[in-house]
Amino acid sequence: MFRPIAAAFSFALIAAAPALAGDKPYNAKVTTIFDHKLPHVPGKSMRGVLVEYGPGGHNPSHRHAKSAFISATVIEGRIKSQVNGGEVKVYNTGENWIEVPGDHHQVSANASDTENAKILAVFIVDTDETELTIPDE
Repeated sequence: MFRPIAAAFSFALIAAAPALAGDKPYNAKVTTIFDHKLPHVPGKSMRGVLVEYGPGGHNPSHRHAKSAFISATVIEGRIKSQVNGGEVKVYNTGENWIEVPGDHHQVSANASDTENAKILAVFIVDTDETELTIPDE
């Protein structure tokens, strides 16, 4: 079920991965769409991130900023996702998931080898966080 608020949170999650932006070997593009301080929550911001995967595209296993609460919504295509060693799930357009501080996102990939896919990730994060996505070493 598509939920507008969840979509907004999901968008921020993905936009916060500047280290991965335009990284051609992964056939993925990450773009920050918005970054707003929350007026009634001092020290917190909402950041929106658009993650675009070409056919077979993916991002490496990663974690997010320590304060990040993320809601990710598939806005086009189908996405494979695995968090904290759980089941690899495929999410269709309009479906979403959340990630809480400390989660390990092991699989983030386009489920198709022939069609594009996009995620909108929305982060609620400490305003002073500069790096939203930290690839595993």
